[in-house]
Amino acid sequence: MDAFFASVEQRDNPNLRGKPVAVGGNSDRSVVAAASYEARKFGVKSAMPSKVAARLCPDLIFVRHRFEAYKTVSRQIREIFYEYTDLVEPLSLDEAFLDVTHNKKNLRSATMIAEEIRRKIVEETQLTASAGVSVNKFLAKVASDIHKPNGITLIAPAQVDDFIAALPIERFFGIGKVTADKMKSVGIFTGKDLQRFSRPELVQRFGKAGGYYYHICRGVDDRPVKADRVAKSVSAENTFDADLEELQKMMDALAPIVTSVASRLKRSQLKGKTVTVKIKFSDFTQQTRSFTLEDYIDDEPTILATAKSLLEDKPLELAVRLLGVGLSKLNIPEVSRGGQLTLEF
Repeated sequence: MDAFFASVEQRDNPNLRGKPVAVGGNSDRSVVAAASYEARKFGVKSAMPSKVAARLCPDLIFVRHRFEAYKTVSRQIREIFYEYTDLVEPLSLDEAFLDVTHNKKNLRSATMIAEEIRRKIVEETQLTASAGVSVNKFLAKVASDIHKPNGITLIAPAQVDDFIAALPIERFFGIGKVTADKMKSVGIFTGKDLQRFSRPELVQRFGKAGGYYYHICRGVDDRPVKADRVAKSVSAENTFDADLEELQKMMDALAPIVTSVASRLKRSQLKGKTVTVKIKFSDFTQQTRSFTLEDYIDDEPTILATAKSLLEDKPLELAVRLLGVGLSKLNIPEVSRGGQLTLEF
C-alpha cells in the first residue's frame, strides 16, 4: 500500500487531502509512524522524530494513529488477495507476498493478476497500492518500491541479470543504510560490484548475512511464500515523556507494558517461554535482556516478575527512554507452504 496509515487518514478526512500529513504525536518524544507523499517531498519519513519532521515541514499536520481503522482496511485488502490465491504471506498491515503460480482464476499472466488486484483495492477501499512482479520474493519486493506510488514494476526472467547488475546497493531488500555504507567503503555500489565477491569473502565481511547477499546479487532466492504465517513473539513497548533515571520508576513502568502483552497472549490463546526486556537509553543506544523459563506461561505476574528480574540484573548507566517486554518461543507450530513462480509474466 502507498503511505498506508497517512492515506487512510486522508481518505477519511477530506480536509487532509493534498496536504502534508504525519501519523503520530507532535511532542518532543514522539516519532512519525507514517508520512503522506506531500510530507515526503520535504524529507519527512517514518521513524523520524516528530520535532525533526516539524522542522523540515512547518505546515506538517500531525494526526493521532487509529490502528483499528488500519486493521479493518488491511482485512479488506487481504480478502481481495484470497480471491486469487491462498498463498499469502503478510509482512505487515500494508504489505504481503503472494504466490500466484496456481491461482484460483487460472490466469496465466502474473502482471494481469497484479493489475486486477490493484484495481479492486481502489474500488473497494479508495486507496492505491503498488506491486512488484518477478520470479522470487527478493526481486518482487525490490520491484514493488520502484514505481511508487500507484505503480507496478515487472522484472521478467530475461531481465533479472541486467536489473540486478545495475541496481544501487541501497535499493537491495535486506541491506540497510549502515550495511550499504560499509559496502560502499570497499567499493560495492551496485549489484555488479557485489558479484565480484565470493561467498566466503562476503560472510567474512558481513557475517551470516553475507551468504544471503551472495545469492540475491545473482537473482537467487528460493524462499517459498509462507501462508498462514505465525507470530514468533508477542511484545509491547512504551516511550516515556521524560527519561527515567530511577530503577523503581522503571520497575513501575514495566507493569502496564506487561499488562498489554498478557492481554494479547490471552486473546490469541498463546503462551511462551522466553521473556525479553528491551531497553533504549537516552543516547538512543539499545540493549535486550532475555531469560527462558522451563514451562510455557501467559500469566501477567510471572511475566512481570521475570521482566523486573532482568531489568535489575545489571546496572543501568544511562537514563532510559523506552522500555519494552516481549514473550517468544511460543507454543505454536511453524506452518509453511509454497513454490517457485513458473507462469508467464
